[in-house]
Amino acid sequence: MERMWKGVSFILGSLLVGTLLSGVLLSLPSGLQSNVLAQRDINPQNLQTANDLSTTFRQVANSMRPSVVSINSMQKARVVRGGTRGIPDGILEGLPPEIRDQLFGNGFGDSGSTQPQKSGVGSGVIIRADGYILTNNHVVEGADALEVELSDRRRIEATIVGTDPQTDLAVIKIDAPNLEPAPLGDSDAMQVGDWVLAMGSPFGLDQTVTAGIISAKNRVQGIVGQGEGFEDFLQTDAAINPGNSGGPLVNLRGEVIGINTAIASRSGGYNGIGFTIPTSLAGPIVDSLIESGSVRRGFLGAKLGPIDEQRMQQLGLPNMEGAYIDQVLEGQPAHLGGLQPGDVVVEVNGREIRDLLQLRNIVALTPPNGTLKFKVIRNAEPVMLTIVLGERTNAALARFNPAGELWGADLEPLTEETAQQLGMRSTTGLLVTNVTEDSVASAAGLDAGDVILRANGQPIGSIDQLKQMIAQAEQVGRPLQLVVKRGNSRGLVTIQ
Repeated sequence: MERMWKGVSFILGSLLVGTLLSGVLLSLPSGLQSNVLAQRDINPQNLQTANDLSTTFRQVANSMRPSVVSINSMQKARVVRGGTRGIPDGILEGLPPEIRDQLFGNGFGDSGSTQPQKSGVGSGVIIRADGYILTNNHVVEGADALEVELSDRRRIEATIVGTDPQTDLAVIKIDAPNLEPAPLGDSDAMQVGDWVLAMGSPFGLDQTVTAGIISAKNRVQGIVGQGEGFEDFLQTDAAINPGNSGGPLVNLRGEVIGINTAIASRSGGYNGIGFTIPTSLAGPIVDSLIESGSVRRGFLGAKLGPIDEQRMQQLGLPNMEGAYIDQVLEGQPAHLGGLQPGDVVVEVNGREIRDLLQLRNIVALTPPNGTLKFKVIRNAEPVMLTIVLGERTNAALARFNPAGELWGADLEPLTEETAQQLGMRSTTGLLVTNVTEDSVASAAGLDAGDVILRANGQPIGSIDQLKQMIAQAEQVGRPLQLVVKRGNSRGLVTIQ
């Protein structure tokens, strides 16, 4: 018993000594505390820097929370009517288009079926106190109803103000009091290595915050608008997962510098590479969508090419930066403003041009009739030009690729003139000008004068776009279904 009490006394004594030493250590002056930290190989200055960064993260996250929302998009259950098997073509062609679409849908499948109600979760950020919210187009695309959940758990029905599939941006609106908008920052000022926070609702987990850095700038991935869109992504290693789409990427000043859009992943989850639409690209789109609900883009009328090493040496350029003017359309803005084939655009409105994609974006983000001041290198000498842009339309783009051949049929994009002659209000479509006998087009039933309006349910505005649709159909082993206008009727043509 005596030995047991001695053991207990020893333990209690050790605890008492430890407590006294801790008290002494905590009561030491800061200089002595630093010495203790130094003995542990902890630099007090580094620790303070880390604490300051942590405090900044916390402050930015707290300031942004009221501006970040979850977006629930819902598609109602619907009956899909498809299948025209066994119905004579003459009867189909004789039906008015709206009746045929109502009865048979897009003609795919063998019988009617019911699609279940679908819902999805994305993110968004409040950008104006009167309820405007910026998000991705793919978050709201095809939705029959939208519901926004705020940080204070209010759930409010939202309406779509406008969408722009070519940049994957959309603006929606809610009517609610006490909204806190987030400021938009300057994405061009961000540098590789800068800290950022990504916010949103990954996997439906609202108000999630992740931290990382800007990993790269000016990424073009060919993922927006089926590769025809406008991209200039910021790349980040801040964790972005499904559901983060439409949420903000924020700098340490608490400013939105991007909209989280996509990830590079083999598994569908976070792999350390995310892509964000910068505010330099999003800003003009947002203003246009709020003002008019749509986006009108500038048109230069020049075909651009890259500056490679061979071209740099041939032209005597100091580096490979700039955009090469490969072709100028006569009578179009570039020609009227004095641009010539062989010119190298190095500045626009005082901003250095690094490559053709940057120039393409600048032109597209400038409204029609906007004025741009170009600095070009011509014959090793700088030349200043002022160009007033036209409007980017299918008819304008068709001038670069006026005709093409597919399946033994000659095709050309519709112009305003040909559309008017055919009694059409839209210039979206490809006109069949000639069909070779015994060709695939002839066997499928295409004829001169037909207008191809859609391919597998998507509007067709260019030959290159139709070629992409053909490639996609071949990848999945599926025939290509064309909606064709012939005279005053529409019919379905299948290309095997």
